[in-house]
Amino acid sequence: MRLGIDLGGTKIEIVLLDATGAIRYRARTPTPQGDYEATLQAVARLVREAEQILNPPEKLPLGMGIPGSIAPRSGLIQNANSTCLIGRDLRGDLSRLLERPVRLANDADCFTLSEATDGAGADAETVFGVILGTGVGGGITIGGRLITGPNAIAGEWGHNPLPWPRPDDGLAAPCYCGRSGCIETYLSGPALTRQYRQATGTPLIPREIAARAAEGDSAAEALLSGYEDRLARALAMVINILDPHAVILGGGLSNLTRLYQNVPRLWGRYVFSAATPATRLLPARFGDSSGVRGAAWLWS
Repeated sequence: MRLGIDLGGTKIEIVLLDATGAIRYRARTPTPQGDYEATLQAVARLVREAEQILNPPEKLPLGMGIPGSIAPRSGLIQNANSTCLIGRDLRGDLSRLLERPVRLANDADCFTLSEATDGAGADAETVFGVILGTGVGGGITIGGRLITGPNAIAGEWGHNPLPWPRPDDGLAAPCYCGRSGCIETYLSGPALTRQYRQATGTPLIPREIAARAAEGDSAAEALLSGYEDRLARALAMVINILDPHAVILGGGLSNLTRLYQNVPRLWGRYVFSAATPATRLLPARFGDSSGVRGAAWLWS
């Protein structure tokens, strides 16, 4: 039995995962915005409430997915879009507060670990997990083991430039990381909304854009077709380097079912292989639950 926590920008979720991977308990609370100490207390409250209800014989191990990573040398949080975490000893502070060891990993890494352990990629030797949501992230597992790297940035494809640029990609937009033209600025949910607004003057979220495309809206269809080609290029770059057996999509945009047919048909143009690429593009088995499940699996 192990606890997993997903520390998101708007909510904090906790689950209890048993040895079979089944969720036995789940609770959520809003994330205190921009307040590090209040965030610590919110996490601690979720853990204590869970253990009061579950009454385990001893304190349960805790894993947590975070919107950033741990700097290998200092142990402090880096690259977090929840900026109040940056430069903090989150692992040490939580361990002292909860009186137990705590394991942390990037939220995209937790998603990937979940899907590679008993999800859509359980039969794949090498898995590249992708988050397409408010941001764009990624994670890598090989043989079911999470790869982090000496800089703790393995899988961070969202902050590379979009490959094989085309005129219809539009101007490179600034990214929160301080650079311009990152993959995230082309493939995130807000990027798709921005592109549609620029083309039509109407601000729609991706789900609404997809619905309009299905109804025959030519502007929406053109936009989604361009998005699929950009996603194919970005993933082809990953395939050329990592050659994964499976690419698994998570995040809000992973619910666009047309991606799973259209993108593999397109990425063959860019993958460095004479044969049709054998890499599979798959939806996550556990959907929105994968990140918090993967946090618990950090103790597997």
